Amino acid sequence: MEDGLEPYDTPAGFDEAIGPDGVRDAYRDTFAFYGGMSAREFGRRRALTDLAFRNQGITFTVYDDDRGTERAFPFDPVPRIITADEWAHVEAGLRQRVTALNAFLGDVYGEQEILRDGVVPARLVLDNPNYRPLMHDVEPPHGAWTHVVGTDLIRDHEGTFRVLEDNLRNPSGVSYMLVNRDVTARSFPGLLRRHGVRPIRHYSIDLLATLSSLSPRDTDDPTVVLLTPGQFNSAYYEHSYLAQQMGIELVEGRDLFVDEGRVWMRTTRGRQVVDVIYRRVDDAFLDPDTFREDSMLGVRGLMEVVRAGRVGLANAVGTGVADDKAIYAHVPAMVDYYLGEEPILPNVETHLGADPDGLDLMMSESERLVIKEVGGAGGYGMLIGSQADERERAAFLEVVAADPDNYIAQPIIQLSSHPTFYPDTRAFEPCHVDLRPFALVGEDITIVPGGLTRVALERGSLIVNSSRGGGSKDTWVLADDGDVEPGGAADEPARTRPRDERDAEPAPRLLEVDQ
Repeated sequence: MEDGLEPYDTPAGFDEAIGPDGVRDAYRDTFAFYGGMSAREFGRRRALTDLAFRNQGITFTVYDDDRGTERAFPFDPVPRIITADEWAHVEAGLRQRVTALNAFLGDVYGEQEILRDGVVPARLVLDNPNYRPLMHDVEPPHGAWTHVVGTDLIRDHEGTFRVLEDNLRNPSGVSYMLVNRDVTARSFPGLLRRHGVRPIRHYSIDLLATLSSLSPRDTDDPTVVLLTPGQFNSAYYEHSYLAQQMGIELVEGRDLFVDEGRVWMRTTRGRQVVDVIYRRVDDAFLDPDTFREDSMLGVRGLMEVVRAGRVGLANAVGTGVADDKAIYAHVPAMVDYYLGEEPILPNVETHLGADPDGLDLMMSESERLVIKEVGGAGGYGMLIGSQADERERAAFLEVVAADPDNYIAQPIIQLSSHPTFYPDTRAFEPCHVDLRPFALVGEDITIVPGGLTRVALERGSLIVNSSRGGGSKDTWVLADDGDVEPGGAADEPARTRPRDERDAEPAPRLLEVDQ
């Protein structure tokens, strides 16, 4: 292909596709595939991917762009490839980390031994706004507090996978992971056939099985619902997509109510008991009787039912205390404390503003640091020192000095780069990427082979978040055995059987309520 995919001068740091000796072995077939495609054919297929995203209404929100907030989600057609050996290392590290974090949550809402032993400073937990004392002595099914986990990984300049962040409350992005694979299979089937790629289409089935295992009733077919804030939420597409894939009802707070110590759903056939709620509503809005009185998004009296163990809730209330960025710095100590093991996936070096030495470092060396709010997300509430001028750094540091406990600092790490197509130059250039794999925690821990690769589409940027203009790639984990993605344009998206095909008779549908 003219101006096609070919080796380029890599930026400082680690490049996923090109090493010191040229194209890495895992990427040779990908380079050959795109190199042998005409520019016209590549353009046609890339247009098909854009059309697929637009037709499905896959959008994201850019909050600080005057041109409008809703955009079609940018997708880059060059897949990110992870070898079987690399994935085995990542998977083991994720399993270890998720196990330790769930043990930590069970401890801080139980005996609090890790706090008494001084391994984690008690004030970081007890003064944390996401700490929920009402969850004390609650025993969730399987001892699991966070059932859907999205862990953000980066690769440093040496190619070492490091954990950048744990997302234990309502991690998003898995729908993009699934749609990316489906779009790739339809638009570039020949590329999939060149590789032995592990499938991810079973994720929705695994998610439904994990949620169903949380049911307090002993039934083969518990009623599971997905609770969404509604269509104006930036992740609403994902909520509706996952509900459709699992064959469960997508509900808002007004569709549920509490009576006789249980949660019920309004349907055209009357009320129906709800066994499990996959909630995509933040703690503060879940129950106006317990949290924010003005919330219109939650269910009045829900927490009383949760505490009584009469409804399963994923993820549990209070999990945010464990994915706070200040708590993050202590996760390696948790791994040692609860498991007696060395962390398989290391953290990024982290300094706390709550510590005098950490604050001094921020004030004196901000130009070489990333400084973040401990509760910030989406690329907001942060300063990348090297990309800010002296005035911007000074203004940010004034805010830090006024509330140092609310900030952490990390050295600026050049995220690994990956070939990405730029329409303005019609060429492939290296862009920075991260990876968000997803783990499901129920009776067992299931980790989907791959995840969401996010890419910083602004040249030179280290911010990959879609809300700040980033895009995504399909993520391939190569297999050593026959468990591979078949590929081909005839592939269908992953989905479980709809509920009315699983039941002997059609189930009642959700009662529509006027706005």
